[in-house]
Amino acid sequence: MKESLDIQQSQQLSQRLSPRQVQYALLLEMTAPEVEEEVLRQLDDNPALEAVEDHEPQADEYEAQASEPDYDDDPADRMPAGHGDAASWQTQDDSGSDLTSYLTEQIGQTLVDGDIKRLALYIIGNLDPNGYLTRTLASMADDIAIATGREVDMADMRKAFALVRDLDPAGVGAVDLRDCMLLQLDRRQPLTLELKAAREIVADYFDLLSKKHYERLAAQMGIDSDTLADALDIIRSLNPKPGSAMTQSSTDMRLAQITPDVAVECQDGRVAVSLVSHLPHLQIEKSFDMDAAEAPRNKREREAQAFVKLKRDDAEAFIAALRQRGATLVSVTEAIARRQADFFATGDTARLRPMILKDIAADTGYDLSTISRATAGKYVATELGVYPLKMFFNEAPTDDADTSSHEMMQAIKDIVDAEDKRHPLSDLAIEQAMRAKGYQIARRTITKYREKMGIPVGRLRKTI
Repeated sequence: MKESLDIQQSQQLSQRLSPRQVQYALLLEMTAPEVEEEVLRQLDDNPALEAVEDHEPQADEYEAQASEPDYDDDPADRMPAGHGDAASWQTQDDSGSDLTSYLTEQIGQTLVDGDIKRLALYIIGNLDPNGYLTRTLASMADDIAIATGREVDMADMRKAFALVRDLDPAGVGAVDLRDCMLLQLDRRQPLTLELKAAREIVADYFDLLSKKHYERLAAQMGIDSDTLADALDIIRSLNPKPGSAMTQSSTDMRLAQITPDVAVECQDGRVAVSLVSHLPHLQIEKSFDMDAAEAPRNKREREAQAFVKLKRDDAEAFIAALRQRGATLVSVTEAIARRQADFFATGDTARLRPMILKDIAADTGYDLSTISRATAGKYVATELGVYPLKMFFNEAPTDDADTSSHEMMQAIKDIVDAEDKRHPLSDLAIEQAMRAKGYQIARRTITKYREKMGIPVGRLRKTI
């Protein structure tokens, strides 16, 4: 076989991001608190960067950086508790730390055997944030045996489990929703006819209860509708997530930490957008803001000069990227505000118009990936409240519709809220009611929007 060597030429188009473009993209992805942390980190790491106190930002400070960089693309299992510390079997889990601390404190006040206490503490460490036990007693006993080198008596494990289930809040230690409800009902006093009926419903007729087959429920239990209604009121008063009360303060704290990036004000029919910034004004530190007067005379001076230039260039690039981020956010929000002016004037979500990322890209000239970065995790402050920028993007139900999905969902919610709860509407009936209001919408779209809003199917909305 004859061998030959050929040389061929080919052209390939590729695009690479410069370090400044990468830095800008990363900053644009960050939320306001993350940017604040990054600024503090840069101030610590780069001596050429300094923060100026009492600086009044200029109105046009971000305008010069409004252009977009030229790019398109986006740049072990937990060890069982007890390992390494045979004296402590408690699983460490920050997700329910408030609940865990509260239950641990109660265990410490009980007068039970030390081994039972330690087993109870281990069980507590395996509760989820809602207070449910997600593992079997046998699997936890195996973990403890592996960690400590000694077998666990299952009778002691059951005693510890019973101890946990007796703690406050009522319902912790449950293995499922039915078990959780029974734990709470067992503590209710006095034992009235309605309470007795409520416990019987949960214990023996939970399937009928979950499907809201109230007529069959009353017939099989032999009770009248008034007794059934009172029993159902007791059941509705139960907490399906008993541990959530202990973690609510942590949730509230996280919600309170939402920091808007931009603000929108409506005045005389005009919408004004401004950057909300808690960042210090950054500038180049004076000793770095100058070129060497003389040429370096030796290696040491050359290295020093190179260091100064490197840090100054890094600082200038960071300041430029930060300003460009601000300019992009303002520009994108202005485009959103123009298209959703009715909402910003009224605060009515039904006034939101169909809008997608491509619309804002067309308005601003930015790439789709830039619009996505600029709106992900960002919030806008208005006189009516604080809203995520992503909220304003919604597709029309059909290509030729001028109604947004928000308006459709609000109309569906209004229809469901006004229905007779003893005879709730099916999705077909909701579709007919929507068409009577002038909305052209398919039943499958009704189902999709209903589920998106967390509205259960008709039979599960039924009351007596």
